[in-house]
Amino acid sequence: MSRIEERIIELGYRLPEAPAPVAAYVPAVTTGNYVFTSGQLPFVDGALPATGKVSESSAEGTVSPEDAKKYAAISLLNALAAAKQVLGDLDRVVKVVKVVGFVSSETSFFAQPAVINGASELLGEIFGEAGIHARSAVGVPVLPLDSPVEVELILEYA
Repeated sequence: MSRIEERIIELGYRLPEAPAPVAAYVPAVTTGNYVFTSGQLPFVDGALPATGKVSESSAEGTVSPEDAKKYAAISLLNALAAAKQVLGDLDRVVKVVKVVGFVSSETSFFAQPAVINGASELLGEIFGEAGIHARSAVGVPVLPLDSPVEVELILEYA
């Protein structure tokens, strides 16, 4: 088991198997010394733990910002699993370059960055200094399968 996978376990998580694509794409590709992951949803054992838009309201069909932040962390782990699939070993990662996070949210919700912090903070805990990255956190009206969040990564590797 790699040092990075051991760190993920120490933090109370597990690295899942890379989720199967839900359309015509691959989970990750490499070019030069970079891995680009496809957008990853928060699948747990093949299913989404929740669906709907992120909202401060507790209306039916909505997801709380706190839960969405947890789902961003799960999406990140799925993205790391996709990266491992093409790299063979996450210890090859030397730098997290960029995170792009999408939050399916109501038009009155403006805390997309706080939701995507679920992914960013976990990256820092896993990779330390190498986990500091550039980022976009974007609110969108809907995501595939009505997922509340989606995360993609760009990683540099050796």
